[in-house]
Amino acid sequence: MGFDRRFAIGLALRLALALAALALFAWSLLTPGLAAARIVAATLAMGAGIALWRYVRRTNLEVARFIDAVRFGDLQARFARPKAGSGFDILGEALDGGIRTLREERERIAEETRFFSALVDDVPVALVTVDGEGRAECVNKAARRLFNRHSGVRIADFEVYGASLVQAIAGLPPGRHQLLILSLDIGSQRATVRAASLARLGDTVRVIAVQPIQDALNAVEVAAQSDLIRVLTHEIMNSMTPVTSLARTAAQLIAEADRGQDPAIADARSAIETLSRRADGVMHFVETYRTITRPPQVNRRLFAAEPFAAELGRLFEADGHWADVLLRILINPPDHLIDADPDLIAQVVINLLRNAADAATMNGDTPEVSLTIEAMRSGRTRIEVGDNGTGVPEALRHDIFLPFFTTKKTGSGIGLSFARQVLLAHDGSIEVDRSPAGGALFRLVL
Repeated sequence: MGFDRRFAIGLALRLALALAALALFAWSLLTPGLAAARIVAATLAMGAGIALWRYVRRTNLEVARFIDAVRFGDLQARFARPKAGSGFDILGEALDGGIRTLREERERIAEETRFFSALVDDVPVALVTVDGEGRAECVNKAARRLFNRHSGVRIADFEVYGASLVQAIAGLPPGRHQLLILSLDIGSQRATVRAASLARLGDTVRVIAVQPIQDALNAVEVAAQSDLIRVLTHEIMNSMTPVTSLARTAAQLIAEADRGQDPAIADARSAIETLSRRADGVMHFVETYRTITRPPQVNRRLFAAEPFAAELGRLFEADGHWADVLLRILINPPDHLIDADPDLIAQVVINLLRNAADAATMNGDTPEVSLTIEAMRSGRTRIEVGDNGTGVPEALRHDIFLPFFTTKKTGSGIGLSFARQVLLAHDGSIEVDRSPAGGALFRLVL
């Protein structure tokens, strides 16, 4: 039996009782000499009316309490009244069921909200929101890591990352994208910027998505270079292998035939032996450059910067070529830990120190080289190698990282290209700038 039927029966009984009491009271009024009966009938009629009113009002109160609980978010309220009778126990259970459904729905929505919040926070694309009042806020981890050099929520506060970014945040139309260069703590980085428009709590919010692509471009460039070198070295070795073999055989044969009596044979022997040596030299040259096509294997671990730098200093001083070069080492903070492959990074840094020493000794009587290792606000590590040499011309600052490119007479063009590969394998960067001492400053970010 449902609430409506039980309620109707209870209402009918109370209504009948009230009508009966009223009829009794009316009869007592019409019959003389029943004063006491009139008082009893009036009392019964009043009691029946109050009971009827309380019965109807009870339902209204329960429904009103339910509505208030929903309005004020009190989803822990209880309405069940066991043994209440007249269907109110069923009504309480129904209202409790409604509260329970609302509570479960709220929990589901809260769980979905947490999921989407975590999804937005962990998405690898930096997201910046701009509300109707012009407040620009970083809304996920990628944005906070990328834009870590400013404070405040004004669009102008993003000026430290480049004027083009400020213009994109302020005015890039929804649905459009733009390629720009960001000025970040790891150096200049190309990035794509996209804009979208969303509705939020009656306001329109612009969402700016910033995706750095410099690492991907560098990786593609290095991969293309490696593929080209692999093809070239393969073809050169295929062509040079029989030439080298024939040159050695010819050199042996003419050496056996040369008795020192015929000048023409002696000249031919000299020419063939020169050819044989040069063929071997070309094969060695090609074999050396094949190492560029093998990406370095990175074994990252945490290690202390201070002993690492001290060991590099000892290696630098042990080379007698740069006994007159002053090496300055600075570590900030002294207990900083580096997250990298120590062997690969040591190979890169010692090569940069040697290049810096060469440049410094060619430009004055007081050659100086500096090695700086410092922690960055983003949690990365910056390593800088500077000198007081002549520096790298701005027009060549990108070319020096290309394979085979060198400005030194005895250079191979491998060192800086290898350094770039090592830094890319660490998800880092390497760039060259001008040092405060006037020479070159190589900046590595890990």
